[in-house]
Amino acid sequence: MRRHTSKRLRPAFTIVELLVVIAVISILIALILPAVQQARESARSMSCRSNLKQIGLALQNYLDANSVYPPSFCIEASTVLSGNNGSWSIHGRLLPFLEKTNEYTKVRLDIAWDAQRGTGIPTMRIPNYFCPSDPGDQVRVDSNGKPKVYPQTYGFNFGTWLVYDPTSAQRPDGAFFVNSSTKPAHFKDGMTYTLCLAEVNAFTSYFRNTADPGAAVPDSTTLISGFAAGGAQFKLGKSINDNTGHTEWCDGRVHHSGFTTTFTPNSVVSYLHSDGNTYDIDFNSMQEGKSITQPTYAAVTSRSHHSNIVNVTMMDGSVRSVNDDIDLAIWRALGTRIRGPGEPQATEF
Repeated sequence: MRRHTSKRLRPAFTIVELLVVIAVISILIALILPAVQQARESARSMSCRSNLKQIGLALQNYLDANSVYPPSFCIEASTVLSGNNGSWSIHGRLLPFLEKTNEYTKVRLDIAWDAQRGTGIPTMRIPNYFCPSDPGDQVRVDSNGKPKVYPQTYGFNFGTWLVYDPTSAQRPDGAFFVNSSTKPAHFKDGMTYTLCLAEVNAFTSYFRNTADPGAAVPDSTTLISGFAAGGAQFKLGKSINDNTGHTEWCDGRVHHSGFTTTFTPNSVVSYLHSDGNTYDIDFNSMQEGKSITQPTYAAVTSRSHHSNIVNVTMMDGSVRSVNDDIDLAIWRALGTRIRGPGEPQATEF
């Protein structure tokens, strides 16, 4: 005779139990996700520091090969550039020392970089020139949407405020400047205590080509917005060919390949434009090579997408992280080849 057996019913989750499981999973995600993000940022920061180290080594190899450090820009003092752009940047001059010898063979240092777009070099992404934490890792396009040039996120030290004076023999106080040919002996503060390059943000808002702001170094970020009244040319916003600071790695001008120590790292330099929007800006009073009479002064701030720091390379090739709250006097002293009267000792850094 066949026996009939009843199946045992498996108990189901109650709504309360399901909610408890969901709550536990949510708590675990909330605990784990920041740790994962922190680990990723730590890896990106290490990669950034590695890039800075490689550029520092390339610079020392350039020195060994040429006996001097490269200039930021080359131009005759009595010459006004006919085009908008001009001399190749330090970044361009370092290509053969970053295992980019084949690319460098296409570069003509005696011809403006934008006249060489047909070589494909300006639109090339140089991995060593881009911090992985920066979201602007994309080619800049022209008004027709075609690739024009690639940005970069490591600016060379152009000094405190003065970048170029075409009318006098006065030289800026930074490590690199127009027509420079500096050697280690010129760094009286010591190579260990002089900035070489620091992080900058790709696609930075800025304005340029204003009335002469004067030689006095601004002591407050609020002063910069007032210089816009001098008929400034604006590069603001997110439209094509706007917001273009540090978007031309091959251009030697300060707003594309440099930084200045006018303000401390990650300082917000606010500018309220006529469109009603407030921008965090850089400033270049006169593009190098655009005037044979007016000096170039610049507030091009070192910025990063790391939390509360920027990574930097010193002239001796060492890599450090600098906190945003560094004393302004010390930051400016680090940007000079020769410490001026009253400036703090380099050993305070």
